[in-house]
Amino acid sequence: MASTSDIRNGLCIKYNHDIYKIIEFLHVKPGKGPAFVRTKLKSVTTGKVIDNTFSAGHKIEDVRVETHKFQYLYAEGDTFHFMNTEDYNQITLEKSSLDAPGLLKEGEVVTIIINSEDQMPLSVEMPASVILEVTATEPGVKGNTATNATKPATVETGAEVMVPLFINEGDKIKVETDKGTYKERIKE
Repeated sequence: MASTSDIRNGLCIKYNHDIYKIIEFLHVKPGKGPAFVRTKLKSVTTGKVIDNTFSAGHKIEDVRVETHKFQYLYAEGDTFHFMNTEDYNQITLEKSSLDAPGLLKEGEVVTIIINSEDQMPLSVEMPASVILEVTATEPGVKGNTATNATKPATVETGAEVMVPLFINEGDKIKVETDKGTYKERIKE
């Protein structure tokens, strides 16, 4: 058993008959009244995000987890196949357990959190950003760089990302995986 002082980002806890991962927290000590911890919890089974407040000293049941690096191999319908980079064992996960499946490129290495008790995969952590090639977009017009206007672009994984007007087909761009937004153009 842990208490609220052990709360940190990435900690997996049992709460309301489900396993949640803490994605954000804030210790609050108001001038009047007891301290508390405001948290954002993400269900590892459904992906639903909830807000919750724990009073200071509240006991929480943490879940022992292991993290392993897995390489994304391929998708087959709604199932995604991954290979452990250490022992080459393969696992399959449902599309619903991935945060940004549209930004996952074959060969990409991700971190999979596995429950130590029953060896079940809990969640997949993508890298902070991925580099993808633009496969389809409207052609860029010279001089359209002064405004913050954007246009849709399809990347090599099939996902659609809003990009600045100067991005053309064949350009490589960096995309933030948590928001699915354009970060910068990669020059070669």
